[in-house]
Amino acid sequence: MKPNIRMISKLTGYSPATVSNALNRKKGVNKETSDEIFKVANEIGYSNETKISRIRFVIYKRNGSIIDNSPFFSNLLEGVETECREFGYELIISNLDRRSDFYGQRLDEILNDRTTAVIMLGTEAMDEDFESFLNAKCPMVILDSWSTSMNFNGILINNSDSAKNAVEYLIKKGHKEIGYLKGKFRIKAFNARATGYSRALYKHGISMNDQYIVSLNTTMDGAYKDMLLFLNQRPKLPTAFFADNDMIALGAMKALIEKGYRIPEDISLIGFDDLDSCEISTPRLTTIRVFKQEMGQLAVRRLKDVIRDGNGIKSKIQICTEFMERDSVKDLTKKTYGGK
Repeated sequence: MKPNIRMISKLTGYSPATVSNALNRKKGVNKETSDEIFKVANEIGYSNETKISRIRFVIYKRNGSIIDNSPFFSNLLEGVETECREFGYELIISNLDRRSDFYGQRLDEILNDRTTAVIMLGTEAMDEDFESFLNAKCPMVILDSWSTSMNFNGILINNSDSAKNAVEYLIKKGHKEIGYLKGKFRIKAFNARATGYSRALYKHGISMNDQYIVSLNTTMDGAYKDMLLFLNQRPKLPTAFFADNDMIALGAMKALIEKGYRIPEDISLIGFDDLDSCEISTPRLTTIRVFKQEMGQLAVRRLKDVIRDGNGIKSKIQICTEFMERDSVKDLTKKTYGGK
């Protein structure tokens, strides 16, 4: 006989109405009763037959220094909203902040809500953070990150290859002294981009120079201030910098220009993300375009598959990027005459 609410009622001693309310996370059932009902339901293999009609977009924060300060994430959310509308899902947006006193309670509520599927924006999450999500009772997809445990479905950017290609572009333009503008808060995406940076240098026989690696704040204003402090030391500069993202690149660009450096004549710059401001900066920033809305849409489609087919085989989907050649890189291979 297929497990049902009446069977759970007999095994727990609670009324069918109480069991139904607990399984559907409705108010009025205390935590101890709900936990007991879910324990029995799991033991007998009960599957909640309530059709999932809602998707919760969970914005996970370690400190908010990345997510709170970039328009990148509003574009991701726009893609999620568009696809939820297409498939008829109600969208709920929730913040999950590790700094909050209610973090544990909020996490428990999200992971035990069997009526709602979850897209977790994991940009700021580290591997150890994902451990708390292993026992989620709801279908889940991680967006803009991944877990090396391979226990989760993930949609993310092909960070390492994208960064490698950008640095190789600089090398093809004649640059051999290539620095790295490194975000101080190290998210998994930045670490992958750093790997791409070093892969490109190694492939072309260029030694990495620690003097050319500059750690900057991940906000535009913070990167600007940190870059000013660095430049005040009158350091030897490379001919080009690759930056972890556009916010860092644009902040550094402002500081360089303020200190009298010409871009790209004196220093070339490449960012990552292709924010709208890259097209209107002076000079226009060469960068890597991330298909942000499409990533959000794909996360919803992948989650729809998980809801339909179950959470068996996991997939890690890396989204390719597009290199946006603009005005912030100088071609050193072109010979100049007469000092021009």
